Amino acid sequence: MDNIVGKKSTLTWAVHISMGLLVALWLFPTIGLFVSSFRTADQIATSGWWSSLSTQERQVPAIRVEGAEQQIDGRFVIEGRLFEATNAVISAWGTSSREPEAYAPDQVVELEGGATLSVAADGAYVLSSPATTEGTRLPRIFSSAATPPEFTTENYRAILFDPRNVDGMAKAFFNTLTVTIPATIIPILVAAFAAYALAWMDFPGRALLIAAIVGLLVVPLQLALIPLLKLHNEIGIGKGYLGVWLAHTGFGLPLAIYLLRNYMVGLPRDIIECAKVDGASDFQIFIKIILPLSFPALASFAIFQFLWTWNDLLVALVFLLDSSGETTVMTKQIVELLGTRGGNWEVLATAAFISIAVPLCVFFAMQKYLVRGLLAGSVK
Repeated sequence: MDNIVGKKSTLTWAVHISMGLLVALWLFPTIGLFVSSFRTADQIATSGWWSSLSTQERQVPAIRVEGAEQQIDGRFVIEGRLFEATNAVISAWGTSSREPEAYAPDQVVELEGGATLSVAADGAYVLSSPATTEGTRLPRIFSSAATPPEFTTENYRAILFDPRNVDGMAKAFFNTLTVTIPATIIPILVAAFAAYALAWMDFPGRALLIAAIVGLLVVPLQLALIPLLKLHNEIGIGKGYLGVWLAHTGFGLPLAIYLLRNYMVGLPRDIIECAKVDGASDFQIFIKIILPLSFPALASFAIFQFLWTWNDLLVALVFLLDSSGETTVMTKQIVELLGTRGGNWEVLATAAFISIAVPLCVFFAMQKYLVRGLLAGSVK
């Protein structure tokens, strides 16, 4: 009875749960990256992004009392701070690693020789001794600090707009746009003309061309990288933006032609025949009828091509000469950040989120055409 038309399957709940899990697997890392990009280095090092809205308890590294000794009211006093001015508040402190939280803030503790030590909530400490402490080993202070939630845009400013930051992503961002936009538009233009010819024009060898395009879909691009680079060098293109545009165009054309051709074949034949009866040429039919009706398929491929090109590293390494850093794309810049700034997680999180922000905007702006274009192109 589950197969009766109009009756919902009893496994609908399983499908919904599976889709929810898949969405969560993709959504949570993205949210975590976004939140981490606004956190400070200390907070990232001491807590996860899921606790970014709560007050964090952290252990302050042990600090030995030091500073200039002053004589006040007959006692020798040394004043200092456990950390620089911040919004952290000392919750407990101690003078031994065995009892790092033995005392409360502002509590005065007696030490050997009549000396006293106190630590304020803001991290300021005062050591007072009846005799000079020069040449003696001063005590260490262990403490725990409570840090309220803190967010900053300094990471983005340092990455994108600070001219002193040699690891800035601004140039790599615009280099990636320079590669991605033409590498998305060119294959769409070429594939649209080819798909119309294969769908609605009769000429010898059309079936062989369609079969060759289907066969090229399963050929890995790694096989063609070195031969294609040698061809570029022989014809004088070399390494540069033109070479990477042509490479992405060649690698993206088989899928583009396949999707667009299958979509165009499913368009109503009557519309095209009526246009031909009215005297329209193939070019006029293509521009005024086929392209407007094929917009969902064009948008579907544009999303895929944009994402592949934006996130590409291998083709950029092979076809772009970036020894001077003038044509470095974002994927390569992030790899360099991993090598030079591997401990600065706030910088890496910010750079990674910048790299995925544009693809996310493109996908959400055009996602309504994605499923419609793919399904129409896959069953016709």
